[in-house]
Amino acid sequence: MVEDLRRMARARNYFAWQARLVKPYLGRRTVELGCGVGNFTREILGSCEVLAVDSDDACLEILRANLPDVESHRRDLGRESIADLARFRPDSCLLINVLEHVEHDAQAVRDAAELLQGGGRVIILAPAFEALRGPIDQRLGHFRRYSRRSIQELARAARLDVDLLHYVNLVGFFGWWANARLFRREAQSAAQIAIFDRWIVPVLSRVEAAVRPPFGQSLFAVLRKKS
Repeated sequence: MVEDLRRMARARNYFAWQARLVKPYLGRRTVELGCGVGNFTREILGSCEVLAVDSDDACLEILRANLPDVESHRRDLGRESIADLARFRPDSCLLINVLEHVEHDAQAVRDAAELLQGGGRVIILAPAFEALRGPIDQRLGHFRRYSRRSIQELARAARLDVDLLHYVNLVGFFGWWANARLFRREAQSAAQIAIFDRWIVPVLSRVEAAVRPPFGQSLFAVLRKKS
């Protein structure tokens, strides 16, 4: 897992794209649940104060070395309470490419919602379409991929309103399908990541900012706690 995150760290355009999606909905204080090695954390630091949380000690060690000013904690999402993090008084919680790794995802979303005051937001980016499941998902420990309906059910169970829910990364849909169904790859190659990040993301991100795709590799959701 750590090596996969290190490989993805080179995809700076991709993380910048994710950050552009997320930043309009961030508050002043954000809890990033499932921060990994800090690839995404680095992108939002200038926009808000961040408290980083992950279940993997090796990931947290790297994050603390690279981002020593970021407060971080170890928690196993969906299994261990995060209620004590409410002292940070967050007004947004991030679950960016995290929920698929969490066995008890509904509990993780409820726990995130409990940290927030009314009007706070839980922001989710998660892989879409079970039909895209393949060896990469299995090796990365993905329990599931998501549909619009399953995200809406998570929101309902956590008593959150769905402010925004749409697909992201149309081109990635076909790339993930090819890796899963044609080539049966167990990992994305460094070359795939580099080509996608350098040549495709800059164009695709601008296109999707203007026109939301009818389907995509991922789902992006902004869920708001009732006031």
